[in-house]
Amino acid sequence: MNLSIIIPILNEKKNISLLVSKIALNLKNKKYEIIIIDDSSTDGSEKILLSLSKKKRIRIIFRKNKIRDLSKSCRDGFEKTKYNNILVMDGDLQHNPKYILKMIKQMRKYNCDCVVGARDLINSRVKSLSIIRQIASYILINFFNIIFGKKTIDPMSGFFIFKKKIYLKNKNVLFLKGFKILADLIYSNKNISVKDILIKFDYRKKGESKLNFKILIILIHYIFFRIMNKN
Repeated sequence: MNLSIIIPILNEKKNISLLVSKIALNLKNKKYEIIIIDDSSTDGSEKILLSLSKKKRIRIIFRKNKIRDLSKSCRDGFEKTKYNNILVMDGDLQHNPKYILKMIKQMRKYNCDCVVGARDLINSRVKSLSIIRQIASYILINFFNIIFGKKTIDPMSGFFIFKKKIYLKNKNVLFLKGFKILADLIYSNKNISVKDILIKFDYRKKGESKLNFKILIILIHYIFFRIMNKN
């Protein structure tokens, strides 16, 4: 399976080189590309990214002088992909590349449109999240599933693989605002087939989390947007 790997980043100079190395280690002899989208980092990431761009499989997109937005960063990456399967993952080492081949295997096994690297928020403690954040995530996920129907146990995941045709078919009706493009992709297409694999969400060792209260406001806005545009 040919694979385009999308990594949106913001101030990840301490993590991105190691992540690229881990991906290469886990995808030996596989055909893939890595597209890193830098969302106007201010920590000196640019120098590291320019160095990485000299490697054969890596391309860099710099979103300079634009409003920072994770979903739009992903969209910019999707538009530049050359393969028919796209994987999205964070650049902070919390998504372990060891799961990539398992996700590919799952997609082949079920011939599904999307495989989600799902955090098991019920049966395991995600060390990088506070108890309050875990409870909030659990409530929000169930709220999504009640309103839109359960397609995955973790629609808030940032680690997933999907067929590019899903994006091409629905890109004109996507919300494309905020931090959770997976939910946008799967809830904009009622016929999409989705499978989960449980993952261990690794602890952030370097850098700072980008999550804040604004995300909740954006997600509430998204829910109303999707309800109003529900087919």
